[in-house]
Amino acid sequence: MTRGIGAVVAVATALALAGCGSSSEGSEDRELTVFAAASLTDTFTELAEEFEKDHPGVKVTISFGGSSDLVAQIEDGAPADVFASADTKNMDELDNLATDPQDFAANTLEIATPPGNPAKITGFQDLAKAGTKVLVCAAEVPCGNATAQMEEETGVDIEPVSEEQSVSDVLAKVTSGDADAGVVYVTDVTAAGDTVTGVEFDEADQVVNTYPISTIDGSDDADLAQEFVDLVLSETGQKVLTDAGFIQP
Repeated sequence: MTRGIGAVVAVATALALAGCGSSSEGSEDRELTVFAAASLTDTFTELAEEFEKDHPGVKVTISFGGSSDLVAQIEDGAPADVFASADTKNMDELDNLATDPQDFAANTLEIATPPGNPAKITGFQDLAKAGTKVLVCAAEVPCGNATAQMEEETGVDIEPVSEEQSVSDVLAKVTSGDADAGVVYVTDVTAAGDTVTGVEFDEADQVVNTYPISTIDGSDDADLAQEFVDLVLSETGQKVLTDAGFIQP
């Protein structure tokens, strides 16, 4: 009788261990896909690393770009769990696809020039001087829309040599010496370090871009997506953003 009970216990234990083994082997890593405005590259890369440390087995993949381009991709069915826009206008374009937009940061414009500011740009009005090669973002991109608003506010009419699809494209061309100046965000100049010279201008606070973030309807992992949004809104996330030059919305 004792041997029979022992055999049953042994079989049960073996089955339990086998069950645990198959569960572990069958578990899969989780992936979170975030679409974010190009001006968030440094901050969201840092926050993604923080999120992965706090969520073992989770891989955060971020697609950075112009907010309008990202919206078009989401509307076309690109798999995204979270979207962070550089303005409310592009977030609004998603309508019901954005489940609960919340403002998490704000940004203002600044002029970026090649190191040393060889064209001697001193303010926004200098961008309209004849012969000055200026780069701006395209009008549908938040930084481009903000630049157009700034032109209207100041009465300055810029004739850019090129209109780019993101602030990162503007910065890349300025740092390579393709232009005398580019209109980007304060945070982009901060992130670029000594690869550019920043030129602040008094009128900058007249146009402020507010950044909203939202989970996307149809996300494969809505709970995980919300946890990433919560990190961005948390004290930790806000400190990362503030340290990068963002202001409170």
